[in-house]
Amino acid sequence: MHVLVVHNRYASAQPSGENKVVDQEVELLRAAGHRVEVFERRSDDIADRSLLGKAAVPLLVPWNPAVRAELAARLRAERPDVVHVHNVFPLLSPAVLAACADAGVPAVATLHNYTQVCPPGTLQRDGRPCTECVGSAPLPAVRHGCYRNSRLATVPLAVSLSVNRRRWWSGVERFFCLSAAQRDVLVRAGMPAERLAVKHNFVPEPGARRAGDGEHLLYLGRLAEVKGVRLLMAAWDEIAASGGVGVPLVIAGAGPLAQEVTAWAAGRDDVRYVGLYDTAESRKAVARSVAVVAPSTWLEAFGLVVVEAMAAGVPTVAAGHGAFVELVEDGVTGLLHRPGEPASLASCIRRITAEPTRNREMGQAARRRYEQGFSPAVGLERLVDEYRTAIAGRSALARGGDTRASRGDGDSR
Repeated sequence: MHVLVVHNRYASAQPSGENKVVDQEVELLRAAGHRVEVFERRSDDIADRSLLGKAAVPLLVPWNPAVRAELAARLRAERPDVVHVHNVFPLLSPAVLAACADAGVPAVATLHNYTQVCPPGTLQRDGRPCTECVGSAPLPAVRHGCYRNSRLATVPLAVSLSVNRRRWWSGVERFFCLSAAQRDVLVRAGMPAERLAVKHNFVPEPGARRAGDGEHLLYLGRLAEVKGVRLLMAAWDEIAASGGVGVPLVIAGAGPLAQEVTAWAAGRDDVRYVGLYDTAESRKAVARSVAVVAPSTWLEAFGLVVVEAMAAGVPTVAAGHGAFVELVEDGVTGLLHRPGEPASLASCIRRITAEPTRNREMGQAARRRYEQGFSPAVGLERLVDEYRTAIAGRSALARGGDTRASRGDGDSR
């Protein structure tokens, strides 16, 4: 199979699960003998633009005509079987879908978040769940400045969502949702249910599994409010005030709360902030964990770190909402805490560290869950099956006359 992957890479200064997923899928497909090429832009490159070029970036978010022309020409020349779209913000834009229609190549898209129904993609505002824009015009997002706390910065995303909604829903053969929880939200928002398939991310074999009981609790990810970092700090302070749990908390990552975490951890022997780990360091840290903590306050569409812990035979303490409810079987492969409640998170951390035998049993159950649902073999089979479904759907439309593409091919900018 010949696949062209389309992705706008996130800035390298912060960890990106999405970049990681894209790279791992490309590697998986190539290792299986498929021909995979990449059409990408990099957010890192924005810094090298002229002042005028930087100022023009928001104008490209809803529509980038140069990308449409470049990608369409490449598709006509190379004729891939399918185009797999990931992130298109901010430099690619939904113009990539018009390019696919121009060249008559079927497109599939992985929905890594909720940007189809929420401009910032988080379904959250001011630290609380928010669905004001779901199923309606995204004016509330602009009014509240939901992206980077800025009305001005939110406008391009809101415009793109409004003018390109029909293009997305008509121009993509199959949308890959990362969890059933995410799919349910999108169906309720009006997205075409028949094109929304649940395809969990896979995780490569880590090469290191836990031996023994572990030596620390681990938070691994972006240091941001929506990831529950402040919630974790509050819960850990409560634990420390009552005597601790016998192992330190290790925080690995980077993000907007890095300075706050650094100051909080300074001078403490029960907390270590280690900065941003590379892949090898992350895998070693997970394998040495009593448990991995994933306290996100937003509705995670998946939760890659949870499955990475599973692969290493390590249980998770995770927020009991969003995809985590599907990934973590409470009391079997980990523990679920009440979302947004420091006391509940602290209680779960105490429980998972208090009984080493039970902890080991949960780690073993987590590993079995990984083997059954999230291994590379399972991931490859599901991915290729979905590609074939998309190709077959496009072929059927071509035989019957494809009016969808022509309806969605206007330059709605």
